[in-house]
Amino acid sequence: MLPAIEVKQVCKRFGHLRVLTDIELEIHAGEFFALLGPNGAGKTTLISIIAGLTLANSGSVNVMGQDVITQYQQARRNLGIVPQELVFDPFFTVRETLLIQSGYYGIKDNIRWVDEIIERLDLNDKANANMRALSGGMKRRVLVAQALVHKPPVIILDEPTAGVDVELRQTLWNFIQQLNQDGHTIVLTTHYLEEAEALCHRVAMLKEGKIVALDSTQNLIGKMTTGNSLRLRLSPNTLPVKLQALRINHSSGLVELRIENYAQIESILSALRSERIQILEMHLQQPDLEDVFVNIMKKSGSESI
Repeated sequence: MLPAIEVKQVCKRFGHLRVLTDIELEIHAGEFFALLGPNGAGKTTLISIIAGLTLANSGSVNVMGQDVITQYQQARRNLGIVPQELVFDPFFTVRETLLIQSGYYGIKDNIRWVDEIIERLDLNDKANANMRALSGGMKRRVLVAQALVHKPPVIILDEPTAGVDVELRQTLWNFIQQLNQDGHTIVLTTHYLEEAEALCHRVAMLKEGKIVALDSTQNLIGKMTTGNSLRLRLSPNTLPVKLQALRINHSSGLVELRIENYAQIESILSALRSERIQILEMHLQQPDLEDVFVNIMKKSGSESI
C-alpha cells in the first residue's frame, strides 16, 4: 500500500536561514499521526511544502503516490488542510462557503455531503449565517468543513483546537476520529500534547528544522527512564531508613518515591509493612507525552530517538 505522505530529504532555506534539514518522513495510509515541536521548529513550513504552497530547496514529497510539484492537481485533491489562521470570506454564509469550496474541486451536486458535514460539526444553527457573524470557534469548525468538502483521503490539521472551548473540541475530535476509522489519514499539529497522546498512533517531533524523535506514542513514553514515582500518604507520616534514598519530596502529608520499575513497588510495600507503617493513600505517577516532549527538547537537535 502506498504511504499517505512520503517526504524524502526535504530541505528548506529562507535566505541564509535554514528552516528544514534533510526531513525523511513516511506517514502510513489510515494513520492518525502527530507532528509536534516548539514554535519555530518548522512544522508549518513542512505542511506548506506538503500542500505544494511552498517549494522546497531540495528533496521531494508525494501525497498518495502523487508528486506535489509534477502531479500537483491530483496531489492537492488527495489533501485537505485545516490552517492555523482563521481565513474566511466575509461575504458568504456557511453553506455557500462550503458549496463554493466544492466548486473549486469541480464537484457538482455536493449538497448532501455538505449538509452531512454541517450536521456532524454542529453547524446547523449557523448554516445560513454570514461567516463574519460567527465566533472564532465556529469559524474554525467551518475551516474543518472546508477541508472535507472534496472527501480527501489525507487531512492535515494545523492547531485545529487553538482557542476552541471544551465542547467544540469534543465535537471536533469525535468527528475526526470517525473519519480516521473510515480510512482517512489524519496528520495533527497541536500544542495540547494530551490530545496527541490520546489520539495519535505515531509521533514525530521537530526541533530547529530536524526530526529528533519518531516512534509510536507508547514507545516514546516507554523509553523514558525517569518520571515514574510513587506518591504515598502514610500513618505514621514517616519513612523507613532503607527507603530514604528513593525520596523525591515530602510535603503536604505526601511522600513521593522514585521508582525504576514496577517490581520495585513490592519491595517498598514490604519495607513499610515491616515497620508497621500503614498506607492511607497511594498513587502511581507515570510519564506522559508532555514529559517525553520536554525531555527531548532539552537535548541537542542533532540527537534523535
